[in-house]
Amino acid sequence: MVIHKLRRLAVSCSLALIVLAGCSGSTDAPSDLNAEPAAEGVIDLEVWGSNDGYRPIEKGSKLYELYKKTLGVGIISPYVEWNGGTTYQNRLNLKIAAGEMPDLFLPWQGIESNLAKNGAIADLTELLPAYAPNVWRGIPKDVWDVVKANDPTGQGRIYYIPIVMDYGRYAAMIRKDWLEALGLSMPTTQEAYVQVLEAFRDQDPNGNGQQDEIPTGGRQEARWMDHLFAMYGVAMIEGYPDWDLYDGKLTYSAVTPNMKAALAFLSKLHKEGLLDKESLLNDKLQWDGKVQGDRAGSYYHWLEQTHLYLDNMYKNTGVKGNFSVMPVLEVSGYQGFYSKKKVGNPQWVVKNNKDRTRLMATLKLLNNLYDKRNWNALYLGVEGMHYTLKDGKAIRLPDDKRTQENLLLHPWQELAALDFTTRLLKGAASDDSLWSVDQTIRNMEGAQAYSKNIAGDGLPASIYAGFPDINNRTLYVEYATKMILGQYPISKFDEFVEKWYASGGDEVTKRARAWYEKVNEPVK
Repeated sequence: MVIHKLRRLAVSCSLALIVLAGCSGSTDAPSDLNAEPAAEGVIDLEVWGSNDGYRPIEKGSKLYELYKKTLGVGIISPYVEWNGGTTYQNRLNLKIAAGEMPDLFLPWQGIESNLAKNGAIADLTELLPAYAPNVWRGIPKDVWDVVKANDPTGQGRIYYIPIVMDYGRYAAMIRKDWLEALGLSMPTTQEAYVQVLEAFRDQDPNGNGQQDEIPTGGRQEARWMDHLFAMYGVAMIEGYPDWDLYDGKLTYSAVTPNMKAALAFLSKLHKEGLLDKESLLNDKLQWDGKVQGDRAGSYYHWLEQTHLYLDNMYKNTGVKGNFSVMPVLEVSGYQGFYSKKKVGNPQWVVKNNKDRTRLMATLKLLNNLYDKRNWNALYLGVEGMHYTLKDGKAIRLPDDKRTQENLLLHPWQELAALDFTTRLLKGAASDDSLWSVDQTIRNMEGAQAYSKNIAGDGLPASIYAGFPDINNRTLYVEYATKMILGQYPISKFDEFVEKWYASGGDEVTKRARAWYEKVNEPVK
């Protein structure tokens, strides 16, 4: 309830100017972006995005200076724990409610809809072509058409910059070296997978003699174990049930018979000790620690971060693991897939700053951020902190959250192309880390055979307006958690579906299907 009150307060509060000191600098951006220069020179902007435990970006720090040199503006980003988005959203709500909205930030859980309706964030429809052409040209027209269709004001305007993905980002990884140690083949069916999990549980595949292996698992709110739902054809992104066509109609996957079957399977795994007993308690740090501690047999995550898990595992345990993409498992009567979206979540919104100079500086930042000529520098980060030079080649240093400032800006992940991303990874890999980067690239390429674009691609969070509990999956998390733990029988699923529709699901479904008809109507 506190969060909901903060949301209402956030969208009705007055916006206060964030005053930050500036310094000199230059940029190759179009001259239009320098139309209203500040007397102080380069302007400092407050930018909020995800941070999984790295140091903040402070004025005058090494990463601050790199961003100022590369992008023509100063960037200050305080430490705000991401924690699956939960802590970040709470802190962002408080920030907005205090009248201190960041100049540029990642919106979460549909907050951009109310902010747009209340005029708190900038209408970018004319601003992007004029002042951030790299953003405008970089995102395909069909994606912009979806963004316009999602305008919460109903005027066909653009209020956010979306993530664009041209490849499947997610898949299950399984320890191929564990399979080989136990003389097992890659599972392709659910039955074979269960046998593999039993072997991981019982036969000490990592050979440390401690019997501490976790066959598979995930995180709080039944998240990040999408592979256990994917085999049943459940549309899901990072543990969030999503929308796809079921019986020919756009339907929320959480209320389908497919979901019921998946939850029954997870309950069975939990009862038999094949699912981490703490799966519904793990936060990101805890689950990542188990994967990187050479304990997890299979896990589900972003493919392009495989090398980070492998490098940290090697640093923590001395083990060079071998993760391989696990195919979507065959289950009789179901057509499985790993969910994919081309039109991703909103990545950036811009404060509707009454100070024209700050607004222009924010647009300059976006234009230079989406200039691919800057991407290599942004990927490498600060010499000596994020990378080192070896024989004239820039080599990324191992992940170190104690010493590294947060590489906040990663446009190659937000305007993502498979070939470009793999080239970046390969180009900055040291000879010592090639083994993990090669695995990452192999898995990124191999997973594409199992990814499917779901029908709800681009569906706006505004369909949940007036029904925050459905948007937050409150009822789903309650029932799914209790069914997985065995506290509820699977037969309670039908009660959940009835309550979901009665508590706003009927209206949300009508809105979702109306949106689907609108964006898919034949071109006249």
